[in-house]
Amino acid sequence: MLRRHWQWGVVLALSGGLMSGCSSAAARRQAGAAPAEPRAEAAELPLEKAVQAHAHFGAGVVHEMNGEVAAALEDYYQAARTDPTDDGLVLDVSRRLVQAKQLDKALEVVSRAAARPGASGPIFARLGRIYAESGKTEQAVAANRTAIKKAPELLTGYHNLFLLFIQAKQPAQALAVLDEAARQPSADPEFLMGLAELYLDLGMQVPAEKEKAHAQALEALNRVARLDPQATQLRLMLADSFSLLGDTAKAAQLYADLLNRLPDAPVFGELRERIRLKLTQIYLRAADHKHAVEQLEAIVHENPANPDAYFSLGTLAFEDKKWAEAAEHFSKTILLSPEYERAYYDLALAQLNLKQASQAFATLGQARQKFSRDSQNFDLENITGLAYSIDKNYPRALEYLNRAEVIAQAKDPKRLDQFFLYRIGAACERTGDLAKAEEYFQKCLKLEPGFAEALNYLGYMWAEHGLKLDQARELIEKALKLEPKNGAYLDSLGWVLFKLHEPKQALAYILQACDLLEEPDPTVFDHLGDIYAALQQPDKAREAWRKSLALEPSQDIRKKLEAAPVPANSKGAEAK
Repeated sequence: MLRRHWQWGVVLALSGGLMSGCSSAAARRQAGAAPAEPRAEAAELPLEKAVQAHAHFGAGVVHEMNGEVAAALEDYYQAARTDPTDDGLVLDVSRRLVQAKQLDKALEVVSRAAARPGASGPIFARLGRIYAESGKTEQAVAANRTAIKKAPELLTGYHNLFLLFIQAKQPAQALAVLDEAARQPSADPEFLMGLAELYLDLGMQVPAEKEKAHAQALEALNRVARLDPQATQLRLMLADSFSLLGDTAKAAQLYADLLNRLPDAPVFGELRERIRLKLTQIYLRAADHKHAVEQLEAIVHENPANPDAYFSLGTLAFEDKKWAEAAEHFSKTILLSPEYERAYYDLALAQLNLKQASQAFATLGQARQKFSRDSQNFDLENITGLAYSIDKNYPRALEYLNRAEVIAQAKDPKRLDQFFLYRIGAACERTGDLAKAEEYFQKCLKLEPGFAEALNYLGYMWAEHGLKLDQARELIEKALKLEPKNGAYLDSLGWVLFKLHEPKQALAYILQACDLLEEPDPTVFDHLGDIYAALQQPDKAREAWRKSLALEPSQDIRKKLEAAPVPANSKGAEAK
């Protein structure tokens, strides 16, 4: 009784929590040890030795409180050396010595504990680890084998052996150790979770064993699920592991169950948000925007000041072409976090899709004021160029797109992808630089030969200017194979056939284009009028030109309409 009473006196004197060794349950858990069995302490260790051990440990605590690390370690070492019968003390002190790279002392105190009759599995596991760190592989293997024999229900010995075989590049032996652990019939959830992590580690380090290792990891996780552990942290780890291994259905079920179990108290708000984000990621991987949005909306309902959640909602709305929703979410992102740079650019893009050019320019202006101090902002210049293109100010568009190109060439050439090259090629064509436009379109198609829009644009550009008509037809036909119901591409093919003096064939494609286009297009009706005129059908040509003029005023089309022959019986009506 004297020893125990004296120990608690020291604990109370030193404010309890600072004393982490000396048979404490916390120390045993930290070391992976099983709960210590009751022992007749006075019979195991003479009273004088017990007092010496506790005196050294208490002195070590005081030294540690005063920042005297070396002196603290020496007293801890002397405490464990004096009392090798206390597993918790030996494990705690040896851990400290290993961390301080004092392997010889750590080996000494653990060896003394292991030499006792009936030494525990955790002591031999620690001995195996120290042998391994000292480069004594054979002794390490033997010690860990003894640890497994003495305590097969603890993972530590298996873990140590696994690491030894992995480091020795013996994956078959490493896998055999894990399979031996998996055969333990009474393994608890913590054991099985740790085992699953080791299987995953094996799969990462030995790709040839990845498939088998992952199957075994899943089996371990399924055993945990069947045990139905109730601890929140363990269930969260289980869900994370299922998700990592691709069983997203079980992961989602566990996450949803955790959300239902968690109290509504604000203290659990951060954990609920983490779980909802994990669910969101699962739904996004499955392209399930509906359920992903539900989770994100739940996050902002509980935490209305979360800019990341609003930004994710905006991104999903943008991908679903819900431009107004996207703009609203991006605006909230900026309101909550004015430094959220990407939100400005995506807001501007949403506004451009809403045909709100002035708002988009205002948003880009705010971004320019905040983020372009070094004038090296690719996104800003690129999206500004796009905005001017949509606003049909092509010289200004080309100015900003050229700036973006220079920035990307200097900083990140990968930004010059097929979409950027297409955009700048179109701006060059609109400003009349056909040679430069062709150069950019060719670069674009070299990067992505199946880019239908670029195939059509280059083919149409050549056809419009009477250039390379056979090649133009070939490009447009490739675009139509990719998108056979695209009205714009059908119009392009009809137009190139007209330029190739095949108006009858051209007519069929132009009429299909008229049927398929979502909105009437003045250019298509202009083409239709030219084809009818070539086919000597002036009445139909005039009708088509009139439709074109009704959609968009054009002096050229008006001249064609005035020059077209008018049947005698309709001159009066035409005059009106």
